[in-house]
Amino acid sequence: MAAENEKRIAELKEQIEKAKQLKYKYEARLDELQRQRERLMAELADLQVRPEDLESEIAKLRTEVDALLREAGALLPADLLRGY
Repeated sequence: MAAENEKRIAELKEQIEKAKQLKYKYEARLDELQRQRERLMAELADLQVRPEDLESEIAKLRTEVDALLREAGALLPADLLRGY
């Protein structure tokens, strides 16, 4: 009986140690994610974009890129491209 209790206590100690290690690991990950969030928020502030406007800003930039690509394609001489 005493040997079983000691074995169970040892198992519980091992599980507690594993839980502590996981806790430290996840706390470190959380800290890193918080730092990353702060960097991204600062970058957005530098770009004068609010987080809630990101989707519309991305859509606007995609539209601009598409327009510029069409414009660049239109500026290329058609006869030059026929040879390829």
